[in-house]
Amino acid sequence: MSSKVERERLSASALKGFFNIAAKWGLKDEDSRELLGGVSSSSFYEWKKNPERLLDIDRITRISFMVGIYKALHTLYGDQLADAWVRLPNKNLIFGGRSPLQYMLTGGLISMQTVRRLLDARRGGV
Repeated sequence: MSSKVERERLSASALKGFFNIAAKWGLKDEDSRELLGGVSSSSFYEWKKNPERLLDIDRITRISFMVGIYKALHTLYGDQLADAWVRLPNKNLIFGGRSPLQYMLTGGLISMQTVRRLLDARRGGV
């Protein structure tokens, strides 16, 4: 995925997918920007308006984790719970009573990977 050609192929569809997931999860723009790795407001709105751009590996990886989390949630739960799950308080020790979204916002890329692995394990796809 590190080759420029591969990133060019994936970037626009990754951004479109990200914005669709963010809408389904009801994310605030500031939270979406943070999940993308701390994107400025101006860049974020430009990306939203015109997703045809080249993303770096970090952003593609972050979006990949979000897509995996989204797919796992929709495999495990009905659509309504799947889309609300990231915002609900969670008693799992990993989250410590916080929502998975709060956990990912404070822990960044590693936390996103942890949530993805947790959900993959729950659905038997480790």
